[in-house]
Amino acid sequence: MTQTRIHPETGQVLRRDARLQTVSVGSMSREVEVPGWYPEDDGDSIHSGAELQALDQAYLELRTAYAARVKAVRKKLGLTQEEAGRIIGGGRRAFQKYESGATPPSEAAVGLIEILDRHPEELETLRNLRRLASRESASGRLPSTGQKGVHSAAAAA
Repeated sequence: MTQTRIHPETGQVLRRDARLQTVSVGSMSREVEVPGWYPEDDGDSIHSGAELQALDQAYLELRTAYAARVKAVRKKLGLTQEEAGRIIGGGRRAFQKYESGATPPSEAAVGLIEILDRHPEELETLRNLRRLASRESASGRLPSTGQKGVHSAAAAA
């Protein structure tokens, strides 16, 4: 006999089951089977803390693995943590936090890290864009894109 219960908020019938859930950190992901009470559709499920331990463990493992990946990519590019933070974004201490696993990188930083890993030759392009943007913001103006009233740091690249 299948175990069932009623969801306390939605009133849906929930059945005892285990389903795959995806855990992602940066560009890495893993599927984890999570037991719990699930509706027939993809609605809200109910889990105990013990049932979520495998999910939490997978998240911690991915966070550690992605921190190591960030460090490996930065070293492959020959950047210090401070340079990487300036060029890729996040600030001077961002890569210290990313590489220790204290803070995962933003989606934008993940995108740049992954692009630079595959195309390290683009590092110089990004460096030039950052230098240009820095100079232009210091002068208080951006170069024209050629369109009336539209300015962009990328236009002068």
